[in-house]
Amino acid sequence: MFLDRFHTVEDGHVVISALQGSQFAKEIAGDFNPIHDPDARRFCVPGDLLFAIILARFGLSEHMTFRFRSLLGAGVPLRFVEAESTIDVCDDAGKVYIEVIRSGARTQDRQLIEEIIRAYVSASGKNFPHTLKPLMESNGVMFNPDRPMVMYESMSLALDNLDLPSPGLEMHNATLDAAGKRGNVLLEYRLTADGKAVGEVTKRLVLSGLRPYSPEAMAGVIEEFYRLKARGVNYFNNDNSGDQSNANSAG
Repeated sequence: MFLDRFHTVEDGHVVISALQGSQFAKEIAGDFNPIHDPDARRFCVPGDLLFAIILARFGLSEHMTFRFRSLLGAGVPLRFVEAESTIDVCDDAGKVYIEVIRSGARTQDRQLIEEIIRAYVSASGKNFPHTLKPLMESNGVMFNPDRPMVMYESMSLALDNLDLPSPGLEMHNATLDAAGKRGNVLLEYRLTADGKAVGEVTKRLVLSGLRPYSPEAMAGVIEEFYRLKARGVNYFNNDNSGDQSNANSAG
């Protein structure tokens, strides 16, 4: 499967190197956050890669909820503990990184699973600035421009069935509930097949360090985003040593 080059299996464990996680972020998810650079001081494996590996290993169910419990660094041997309705992704010390609850019919159709993964991570990679910037602006708040923190909390999918020719994902609704310095974001998508709605996908994010919205500060964040995006396209062909940023995300 196309995910094989983004992880390895060692002694029955799944291991994701910084290089593998970074390549997935940039090449598949379109995520150029520097926390996913292989030489980042606090490298974080993209949550979308873990989501993708779970689907590839255990199949797509009609109803699935993924709860992201801990950030995952590079090179951690992972165990996947499967029961009928749950999957826990943890290390040998018992630390849980993702909890999955699933129900309904299930499929191992590799082509369908790859199409679902690509549709989801492509939509996920557009969270900022396309969705989050206008959402923060309309609510009069923004994250810390010097340390923008966007964290995965959970994502869920609910499908009418598993007959999904040419699946796609369309943004349906986005809301932000600000409470002090914390912002809870709910993103709702329609899952389509041949252009017809066949299910829903929801994603919950947490924004930290909220403060009053500043057009000037946000313009600086967006400028930096596009600088990192331009750099990221050719990241592995360039010498990027020493080019670090303090942006953070678990996405």
